[in-house]
Amino acid sequence: MATSVRIGLCQITSDTDPKANLELLRSGTRQAAEGGARVVVFPEASMCRFGVPLGEIAEPLDGAWASAVRDIADEHGVLLVTGMFTPAQDGRVRNTLLLTGLGEHRGYDKIHLYDAFGFAESRTVAAGSQLVTAEVDGVRLGMATCYDVRFPEQFRALADRGASAVLLPASWGAGEGKREQWEVLVRARALDSGCWVLACGQADPRASGIEPSGKAPTGIGYSTVADPLGRVYAQLAEAPNVLVVDMDTQLAEQARNTTGVLANRRL
Repeated sequence: MATSVRIGLCQITSDTDPKANLELLRSGTRQAAEGGARVVVFPEASMCRFGVPLGEIAEPLDGAWASAVRDIADEHGVLLVTGMFTPAQDGRVRNTLLLTGLGEHRGYDKIHLYDAFGFAESRTVAAGSQLVTAEVDGVRLGMATCYDVRFPEQFRALADRGASAVLLPASWGAGEGKREQWEVLVRARALDSGCWVLACGQADPRASGIEPSGKAPTGIGYSTVADPLGRVYAQLAEAPNVLVVDMDTQLAEQARNTTGVLANRRL
């Protein structure tokens, strides 16, 4: 069984046009795959950025957009994980991570919705309820999205299900202290679950000359890989970029044995 897997994080600034954003996915996947990545991760809301009516954008997992993403994954022989929006039964949408390629084509619906910092995601987005993991070359990966990072129970539950790493696409809201919170939370979730956390955020639009408007979270960049001891293993800056790293499952096992964070739980 493999003890490592190479993962690419593609930090982009998504537009409001899903077709245009497919080109960002196509380019980023190609670059990550050329670097040897077996898993390629894009941010939350890669299908379409926040701040516009999402009901007009949402498509099912068997729709044209997700099918095009599957074609990109299949072309490069990778598991591709990216943020999209799917219809919910009550007229809202679901904030969905699409997992496609290597025989997979399914979704994780974001469990914890961003009703915070003056933004109310739940007005237009319905919450998910199911944890999701996927296996690539014998390595189990858990899924989480953006605001989920504030809830350690989810990361520990994914570790209980055998995950050595958690993929965390995000579109992090800007503001005073938000970068510091992002970095602390990513590192803390790694440390208190004994998992690698590979957090792929939307780039800061300003780094591409785009001035954000309104309260919608459109990204700050700083995609971060934290190892299972809570150390920053690799990090990007504000602008669009691609980061490829090797994730070693043995370090996750060593960290859990050292800290006892899973074995010593009493609550």
